[in-house]
Amino acid sequence: MSTASSTPRLSREVRATGLLALPLVLGHVSTGLISFVDNVIAGHHGTDTLAAVTIGTALLWLPMLIPIGTLISLTASVSQLHGAGREREIGPLFRQALWLALGLGLIMFTFLTVVPPLLPAFGIAPDIVPGATAFLHAVRWGGPALTLYFCMRYLSEGMHWTLPTMLLGFGGLLVLAPLGYVLCYGKLGFPELGAEGLGMASAIMMWLQALCFAGYLWKTKRFAHLQLFSHFEAPRWSAIWELLRTGLPIGITVLMEGGLFIVTALLIGRLGATEAASHQIAINVAQLCFMIPMGVAEATTVRVGHAVGSGNGLGVRRAAIAGLLIILGTQTLSALVLLLGHDAIVGVYTNDLGVAALASTLLLYAAAFQFPDGVQVLSAGALRGLKDTRVPMFIAMFSYWGLGMPLGAGLGLGLGMGPQGMWLGLILGLTAAAILMAWRLRVSSGRAGLPSTP
Repeated sequence: MSTASSTPRLSREVRATGLLALPLVLGHVSTGLISFVDNVIAGHHGTDTLAAVTIGTALLWLPMLIPIGTLISLTASVSQLHGAGREREIGPLFRQALWLALGLGLIMFTFLTVVPPLLPAFGIAPDIVPGATAFLHAVRWGGPALTLYFCMRYLSEGMHWTLPTMLLGFGGLLVLAPLGYVLCYGKLGFPELGAEGLGMASAIMMWLQALCFAGYLWKTKRFAHLQLFSHFEAPRWSAIWELLRTGLPIGITVLMEGGLFIVTALLIGRLGATEAASHQIAINVAQLCFMIPMGVAEATTVRVGHAVGSGNGLGVRRAAIAGLLIILGTQTLSALVLLLGHDAIVGVYTNDLGVAALASTLLLYAAAFQFPDGVQVLSAGALRGLKDTRVPMFIAMFSYWGLGMPLGAGLGLGLGMGPQGMWLGLILGLTAAAILMAWRLRVSSGRAGLPSTP
């Protein structure tokens, strides 16, 4: 294929990926803004409250990464079936995925019930433990709703329909902000619950999002032909096992990366409330930035999966390159915002000068890992579209836990560099993952065995 003919096709692919990604990015940003709202409310309520929400949020998302990552395999499966014209198989697959999501949600509830009494054994500062425990006991009730919501969301995204992700994301934000404020500060006759109130508000929001998504899928004509809820279907363990076989390595991969950030938060929590609160502010800003490449990566999963289902090898490569081009632009913008606006950003979160100074410094470290973070998540997304999940899992294990965490813990705790040392470990882990994931994508796309159809 000539350069003259390939350039317009690549431009069209960039446009298609961008249009698909935009609602996903906005949906992810709304999810990140949920943490932002929690942190702003908690930060102005008090440093101890912010530190408690920091630890509680870390312990919520550490195990939640596995079910969310596992269920994301549904996006690639649905996209491939859609691309191959086998849409009759999507409804039965979705019903089995719902059973898997419900089971994973109940496991989450159990985990969040068992873990809080162990917080002192983790070395968490004693003044943080009561608030973190109260937050976890409240938010655990939303665990099953969150896994069911992600299952429905991944189904919709696999069908190239991403608008519900954006609308329900911002809808949840509109519920959480006022409700979290009322319950945290004790307004409108409610008692002042602090971190516990934010946990309660988050759980209520999760159930409302799940119920609204289920109602939408039930009523919309867009998916009527899939017969998603046409009848009750008991669990079929062979189908659930197939979902787990593809999805569990993705879940572990997501856990390896997310766990690096979360365990970093837990280790910094050993240093005291100021360090924990500063880290939470900086990591929340970094997570907001991450929502953009994450949305682009999910759109790339869909585009690659659709090309695989259509049997188009060149389409697979165009989808990956288009995603990478978008990522380079978004990460340049994020890095510049962090470099130029770090002081102003931190000022939104807290009035504590000690917390603000340290958080502002950490945002400079966040600017340094914008490019590797974007490249690694984009490569992982494209690999999911190819259903290449096992090797990326081992890459993540090595990069984040063989390199990143040992360096971070050694510098931060062993050599006394504190949060700055831990963040150097984050930078190394993400850089190694970016290099290795990009290499794997190049190898895997070349071995896809698909015809080079224009």
